[in-house]
Amino acid sequence: MAEERGERRGRRRDREQPREREEEVSELVDKLVGINRVAKTVKGGKNFGFAALVVVGDQKGRAGFGKGKAREVPEAIRKATEEAKRNMVRIPLREGRTLHHDGSGRHGAGKVVLRAAPPGTGVIAGGPMRAVMEVLGVQDVVGKSIGSSNPYNMVRATFDALKKQSSPRQVANRRGLKVSDLVARRKDGASLGEVPAEG
Repeated sequence: MAEERGERRGRRRDREQPREREEEVSELVDKLVGINRVAKTVKGGKNFGFAALVVVGDQKGRAGFGKGKAREVPEAIRKATEEAKRNMVRIPLREGRTLHHDGSGRHGAGKVVLRAAPPGTGVIAGGPMRAVMEVLGVQDVVGKSIGSSNPYNMVRATFDALKKQSSPRQVANRRGLKVSDLVARRKDGASLGEVPAEG
């Protein structure tokens, strides 16, 4: 009897815990970028499994990616999602919709170029880059992949470019200035590369 009670209590705890996890997870959005069938050669032949690549984000400036391998597809996706949640990074966004400045990233043969865009542009990026931008919460961006079309390299190169992003506040702290000074310089035509016309 005591054992049965203990089991029942354990079950109740198990039922209670997933609800808390669901609340935390409900804020996160995950996207499956790619899934491959992989084989391991063993003495008796080949063991087949699946490798999944997943990106996860809260659509408010945090995102991460992960990969997982398993004999079944759902288990591989679950492992990849767990890893992605552990590896999340915060990226500063301008007005919560686009990047602060243009940037480029690289991983192996994968190279990407990201450009900030005005409102209404939308996400102009293909495949894995689009998935990363959507989970990150970027609404206006222009992205171009140059080189490898391997999704793993593209996702890593995209995160490399995003990690190089810096907000006016970070730059101001680095230079020992006020944010208002930097923003004033940005609005000034000369700082934007406009050469004043000679009279």
